[in-house]
Parts: sequence; C-alpha cells; structure tokens
Amino acid sequence: MLDTPGQSAAAGPVRATTFAAWKRLISDSFVPLETIPAPGRRPDDHFEGQLLGRRLREMAIVRVEAQAHTVVRTPELAAAADQGYYKLNLQISGRGALEQAGREIELSPGDLAIYDTQQPYTLRFAEDMTTLVLMFPKQLLNLAAEDLSDLTAIRLGAGHPVGSAVVPFLTRIAALLPDLDGPIGHRLAMNTVDLLATMLAAESYSGRVATGHERMLPRIKHFIEGQLANPELSPGYIASAHYISTRSLHKLFEDSGTTAAAWIRERRLDGARRDLADPLQADLPVATVGARWGLPDPAHFSRAFRTAYGCPPSVYRTRS
Repeated sequence: MLDTPGQSAAAGPVRATTFAAWKRLISDSFVPLETIPAPGRRPDDHFEGQLLGRRLREMAIVRVEAQAHTVVRTPELAAAADQGYYKLNLQISGRGALEQAGREIELSPGDLAIYDTQQPYTLRFAEDMTTLVLMFPKQLLNLAAEDLSDLTAIRLGAGHPVGSAVVPFLTRIAALLPDLDGPIGHRLAMNTVDLLATMLAAESYSGRVATGHERMLPRIKHFIEGQLANPELSPGYIASAHYISTRSLHKLFEDSGTTAAAWIRERRLDGARRDLADPLQADLPVATVGARWGLPDPAHFSRAFRTAYGCPPSVYRTRS
C-alpha cells in the first residue's frame, strides 16, 4: 500500500462494527498502523467506530469517533514510509495520550498536538473518544525539520495565544465536514495548515526550542516568509535587516544544512506551486503567479520550477 492518505475518507460516515474492520479502516484512511484493543477486550469483540472526512488533494481531514483502543506507528512502519506527513490532532471528546520522540502527553478536549508519520508514535484512548485529524505533507508547513522535531507530542491549543484561534476554527471545520468539498474545502484545509505554522513558529520564536544565537534562525525565516514577493530579497538584504554580517547569515543557514539563497528559492517555488494547484486561481497567468512570489522573469521562473518539480509551471497546473 502507498503511504498516502487513503481513499476511505468520504462524504458520509464510514463505520466499523468489529475491531478487525476498524483496524483495516484506520490503516487505509491514514498511514499503516498497528491497532490494539483496549485492555480486557479481544480482537474479535464487537467494536464501534466511524470516520467522517474528506480527502482534499494531498491532504485529508477526518473526524474520528470510536471506543477505547490504541494505535501504534511502529519503527518498521515509519521507516518504510515513502513520503512524510504531519498529523494534527484536535481532541474533541474523551481523553487520550500521545507518545513520540521520548515525550508523552495527555490529551484533553480542546488540546492540539502534532506528530510525524516518519517517526514511531503511539496514541492511546482509554475511553470513548472523538478527535479531528488533519494529515498533510511535511513541506506544506514551511518550518525547519529540526524545529519541528522538538515540537511533536507537545500539548498546544488551550491557553496558547495562537491556539486559542486555531481550536475554534478547527472545531467549526469538524462541523462542516459533510459539506466540505472541492476548492473551498482545500482552501480551508490550507488555511488551517498556515495557522498551524504560525502557532508552531511562535513556539520556536519564543525560545522554547532554540537558545542563544540559534534563536535567530527561526526569526530570520519568519522574516523571509513575509518578504518572498520582494524581488530585492537577498542574503545581503536579510543580513542588513537583522544587523548581522552576511557571513554570519550564511553560517546560520549552513548549520541547518542549506543556504539562504536556496531556502528563499525553495519557499518561493513552493508558494508558486501551491497557487498553481489552487483551482480558485486557475485564471491567473502563470507569469503573474511567479511574479507574486518574487520571480518576475517568466523564463527564469519556468526553468527553476522545472528543476524543482520536473515539469514547467503550466504543465504542473494542468496535472493538478
């Protein structure tokens, strides 16, 4: 099976009345998982669970309602993944526990947590539960992997400045799931990912993850995200805005495994890719899409896009 969001997420609820059926449904709808009955229950016992959700292109948003059980992303399953996804979990009812990267947190209604499908994790639900799960490719989050590795299995949401806006937004989306479809549904899901990125960037910016001089890199990346449309954006421009030398800027990016110029190019091309895949912007000329992301030369934009994604922008739009 391909390690991509499955086709089971549909407009109407998909129900399971046996644990074996639930085990198949969960793995087919997300990524392959080991599913374990609650203590005292047997795999052949009656079980009630249902999924209500949508596959929105590269993302899936699913409301999960079920009796007590445990799901495990084993090291073997995580290592076999062809593509990496993040899963955002909003606990709606019941209580659960999430374990990943040596951290374990309790999830109460209103709590948010993010976890990585390319790393082992365990989700335990000791009682009847309802959660909303948003699953999306890693690259949509636009945050450094090293920062995210310290933010998985961290309780977010209630009491968090940005989380206080994200949770009601997600709760409303959960109520809209039966009607969430097409371009509008995809746009809402993308908005959710953008809100999540803002919340996680705030965590990193606060110094909870990085310390000392390293704290500057998330701040600089946040600055770059807001300047991508500026064709004058360059390492010298960024260094001057942060009162550091260009050499120091290059050292910061070198330590994270890339360069400032490469990171700017990657973020610009990814923004253009997202706009080209958005059916609500299908009438926007390809050259205009490139220009709005700081790539005003159509020929250069086309070459760079082809190098990054294997085809010209116009072809990518048609395939999407």
